[in-house]
Amino acid sequence: MLNEQYWSNRYQNQQDGWDIGYPAPALTALIDQLTDKNTKILIPGCGNAYEAAYAYENGYKNTFIIDWALKPLQAFQNKHPHFPANQIIHADFFKHEGQYEVIIEQTFFCALDPLMRSDYVKKCSSLLVVKGHLQGLLFNCTFEKAGPPFGGNKNEYMTLFEPYFDILTMENCSNSIPPRSGNELIFDLVKK
Repeated sequence: MLNEQYWSNRYQNQQDGWDIGYPAPALTALIDQLTDKNTKILIPGCGNAYEAAYAYENGYKNTFIIDWALKPLQAFQNKHPHFPANQIIHADFFKHEGQYEVIIEQTFFCALDPLMRSDYVKKCSSLLVVKGHLQGLLFNCTFEKAGPPFGGNKNEYMTLFEPYFDILTMENCSNSIPPRSGNELIFDLVKK
């Protein structure tokens, strides 16, 4: 079962093959396109939260991270002692309450059992202010091995997101990291 203990064990045993060790270029490009430094940002299932550090260091001081695996959150806090402790949330994303203007999706969606994807969409919608943005990367492929990660395709995602979001962009990502090149979609959705 993909629960808190499962993910904590993955980090403890260094079974974190999704972790590239730096912020994903496609996501830093999305952050760089934000214009208001006061934007309240949430990064769910943040893991080592490289994108959060990037956003914070580039003036987005209202960046929040959430994960239910404690080990990467502790490592992040040790590595970034100036990042406010109250913006590092050790909790279940699906029980989290708050309001954000931007949610950045990195590798959380693909880590969820596909049966939870509609719950993810609803939760993101509830956490975003009206006209808030859900942005990030999604796998545009299927995997031979049982997940996580779990893949998918554009048509599936469009059907999933359209009831709650207007789709501004959902296209092949041009600046994926080399191992994921051709297998990712970059997206920008606006809450209806």
